[in-house]
Amino acid sequence: GIPEMKRWHYASIVYNLTENKEEVTYTFRITSPNMYSRFILNSNGLLQLYTWTPARVEWNMIWVSSLADCNVYGICSPYAYCDMNTFPVCNCIKGFETNKSQGLELEGEVRECVRKTQLNCSGDEFFRMRNIKLPNTTGGVIVDRRIGIEECKERCNMNCNCTAFANTDIRDDGSGCVIWTGELEDI
Repeated sequence: GIPEMKRWHYASIVYNLTENKEEVTYTFRITSPNMYSRFILNSNGLLQLYTWTPARVEWNMIWVSSLADCNVYGICSPYAYCDMNTFPVCNCIKGFETNKSQGLELEGEVRECVRKTQLNCSGDEFFRMRNIKLPNTTGGVIVDRRIGIEECKERCNMNCNCTAFANTDIRDDGSGCVIWTGELEDI
């Protein structure tokens, strides 16, 4: 979800994405033996990259996601997506609306999105969202790399707790399946 990471040339960084039935994780390592680096996700949702400077004996922040950036973790409430081309930047996904009991929105305030109608396990439909970062996968996620998107959709339709599904790998015709069974957060 952070395209500029591919353009970092000041350090030898090797990325790894692990997807299996136990986890979906992103890791990186520095290949330069004299360089130390760390990412921090701070309490404001900002992702920060630090490197160690031995001469100064301190950690130096060399990159931070912008507060005006949709890459800030959790900038929008569950069931909302961030779009820097709209105001406010947080928009409820189709089938959800701003919680009317929340009152008037203040500039920059995270909107709470609530379902317009209750779920009906046999009659609900999914709609396709394009050009978005997938929701958080820390809880309520099932991953199966052996099946394609059609079987993934079928499994999701058979699970009344399923809130979304997607390919784990979108290259070529796509492969693998990830199913969300909890809130859709950080879209």
